[in-house]
Amino acid sequence: MYLYVNPISPNARRPLIVARLTELPLEIVVVDMGKGEHRQTAFLGINPNHKVPALLDGDLRLWESGAICQYIAAKAGRTDLWPTEPAAQADVSRWMFWNHTHFAPPVAVVNFERAFKKMFGQGEPDEALVAPKLADFAEQAAILDAHLAGKEWVTQGRLTLADIQLGCTLTYAQHARLPIDDHPNLAAWLGRLRALPAWQVTDVPPPA
Repeated sequence: MYLYVNPISPNARRPLIVARLTELPLEIVVVDMGKGEHRQTAFLGINPNHKVPALLDGDLRLWESGAICQYIAAKAGRTDLWPTEPAAQADVSRWMFWNHTHFAPPVAVVNFERAFKKMFGQGEPDEALVAPKLADFAEQAAILDAHLAGKEWVTQGRLTLADIQLGCTLTYAQHARLPIDDHPNLAAWLGRLRALPAWQVTDVPPPA
């Protein structure tokens, strides 16, 4: 089994964390996107979207971080991370989909403007673009913050793929100056994620 990643990608970080948690044997392949390896024929045969992460396991060619996380957890038999009971699985899925649809999109814009532009020498952030996305983030973060009141983890009373999917969205929270502390329950939950060894060994370097 081969997992194709780039270490600066929050999306690729998700299955990296799951791989660490499950200790499932697989080979990590770093795709050098700066050299255009993600657009070469060999990689496009695995993921025609030319994105990381991607996974190759025999005849299975899988992309999308959530699907890869589910596959790794299921293959490792980690029903604590990815439940098989229908209601529990649906609730984990709900938060994974909510992240993709509502929580991650505004964060991605702020990350690009405040972190990735600096990282790749693309100039100063456009704060006119950032401002409405911060407002969107505040609205979504308030939903998650309210949900986390009295809880250590997002669902099932334990760490699941929902936490990993949501948490990795905030990989660049400090670099992008996201106002995490405005949401104390969210901030405490993120602190618990940051304390996990699997989080720490997959953390990204700060922008140069």
